[in-house]
Amino acid sequence: MHGERRTHIAKAHADRVDVRGRDLARELMGRLTFTEYFHLLLTGDEPTEEQRFFLDLVLVAIAEHGLMPSNVAARMTLAADPSSLQGAVAAGLLGAGRVILGTSGECARLLEAEEEPLQLARGARDAGEKMPGFGHPVHRPVDPRAERILELADERGVSGRNVARARALRDAVADVWDKPLPMNVAMAIAAVMLDLGFPVDAVKAVPILGRTAGLLAHLAEEREEPIGLFLGRVAEDAVEYE
Repeated sequence: MHGERRTHIAKAHADRVDVRGRDLARELMGRLTFTEYFHLLLTGDEPTEEQRFFLDLVLVAIAEHGLMPSNVAARMTLAADPSSLQGAVAAGLLGAGRVILGTSGECARLLEAEEEPLQLARGARDAGEKMPGFGHPVHRPVDPRAERILELADERGVSGRNVARARALRDAVADVWDKPLPMNVAMAIAAVMLDLGFPVDAVKAVPILGRTAGLLAHLAEEREEPIGLFLGRVAEDAVEYE
């Protein structure tokens, strides 16, 4: 029974730490960047040069986006309990779902679906749903982050089936909704990561890791220049009570 319970990630010993079959201190520390190490931890393999480049790229792309709900939630949590940095980070990540931050996972599953792009777009519209990966409340007519990711994917020759399918979905969405909708950064991240061999179920982890860095920056600033309680007052003033 004991042998059936396994982990392939890490084991701590008295004189070493084994991580994915490698000695942490002697084989990984000082050799791998954190981006490369994240890839190893998540997939079990060290990344190729292109996998490292694009994983680094998308982490930078998604880490920060201003006073989005995740950052507001984190700041207000720290304002309520200044001693709970970890609680504030957790508060900022708990909303990573289908609308904000977790959308890349939805996009990855959409790219892996068997249905044709036009069929998927019509199905979403008929169900009264938004199409994951398309449209943005701020970025119009294009999301500059998505455009840069796809531009570099083309330049470096890594664009494959999923990037092509993402573009086909963009055309289908424009046709079905009768207007162009920008492909947002979530779809671009999913497409490029899948073309580079990233597991579908791991795509959502990328924006979560990236945004954690952004949250920590907001929380560091919150300690120096607090606005969390102010944001709460603004919300109170902006919403009418009946």
